[in-house]
Amino acid sequence: YIAWKSKAVLLEELQKNGMDKLFYEMEMPLVFVLSDMEKEGICMDADALKEYSNKLESSIMELEKKIHTQAGEVFNINSPKQLGVILFEKLGLPNGKKTKTGYSTSAEVLEKLSADYPIVSDILEYRQLTKLKSTYADGLRNFVKDGKIHTSFNQTITATGRLSSTDPNLQNIPIRIELGRLIRKVFHPMEGNIFVDSDYSQIELRILAHFSEDEKLIEAYKSGQDIHTITASQVFHVPFEEVTPLLRRNAKAVNFGIVYGISAFGLSQDLNIGRKEAQEYIDRYFETYPKIKEFIDTIVAEAKKEGKTKTMFGRIRPIPELSSSNFMQRQFGERVAMNAPIQGTAADIIKIAMIRVHDRLLREGFASRLILQVHDELLIETKENEKEQVIALLEEEMHKAAELLVPLEVGTAYGYNWYDAH
Repeated sequence: YIAWKSKAVLLEELQKNGMDKLFYEMEMPLVFVLSDMEKEGICMDADALKEYSNKLESSIMELEKKIHTQAGEVFNINSPKQLGVILFEKLGLPNGKKTKTGYSTSAEVLEKLSADYPIVSDILEYRQLTKLKSTYADGLRNFVKDGKIHTSFNQTITATGRLSSTDPNLQNIPIRIELGRLIRKVFHPMEGNIFVDSDYSQIELRILAHFSEDEKLIEAYKSGQDIHTITASQVFHVPFEEVTPLLRRNAKAVNFGIVYGISAFGLSQDLNIGRKEAQEYIDRYFETYPKIKEFIDTIVAEAKKEGKTKTMFGRIRPIPELSSSNFMQRQFGERVAMNAPIQGTAADIIKIAMIRVHDRLLREGFASRLILQVHDELLIETKENEKEQVIALLEEEMHKAAELLVPLEVGTAYGYNWYDAH
């Protein structure tokens, strides 16, 4: 009786908040999709994993020697205390802040110095590689059963509605550096199969174009040209053909930064430029795409009034930080208010695609199976004789998952391991 009563209360709350459709049509059908994916698992090559671990070990040792040479002595790189003394006392690097336990050597502190000091850049890379080795190269071995890894997908962990995975976490495999991407080589399909991998291109920026209804951004996407080059051309007032790689990189940082409510300080850190110049970039961006500024201001104002935001499909994200007496908390709340509807809508769209792809593969009698989802990416273990049909099915359902004012674009690849298929 108590369980029934609790269920009734929760269903009433869902209905009251307009999330009953989301629950019945998205989250509940997804339970069966995730269950099948978890049972199916993904094959892992133990020999390839060992080879990857050895490659990391070799790179870590090289970096260690390089760091010690630059420091002029051997020390424990993993000791924040020893590292702080080397960087801020012996080498005299700027901005060292001493605490009770020694100098701070957090990633935030070191990233500010990495562009000007090669030793700091090497230390950050060393940290990345040692984490890769412990978490993935060595850690994944503990999760192999019958030659496969069966991760657990979670629907109720993230505040935005994104899926997460545990035991092991396959959502956070670092892909910014090549050695991070190479971990994907250890995952492979069963004999007679091939991997087909599709991911959404710039889905959050496309959702921003849809929500803001900014004509220039919509037209930029409809033109089919590179969005970052178009933005660079318009923001920095140079002809499209004369946009340099540096200008494109700067425009890309602003494009994606706006989605996450980036500040002038944050952008200055990302691009290694002054705060004033970063603010000019942001101001020019809003001049170029004025309706984006209107949308952001409106959504933050509504979130402050309501204490929450909604995705395109009605998923609610409460933001209590907006009414906090702490200025930093309120600022965080504003950034969440800007991003949650966009990131949450992207999460909802990929879930819709997953349900439809999974159901069609079963309904139409395919032997191929959806086995993995990572953010905006779906991976199918495909029978080789079904490859062309599966690619067509996957792209069709991902394109049709939502109707936006700009087209949803999907990139598809295939291969005999996850690395080659991406």
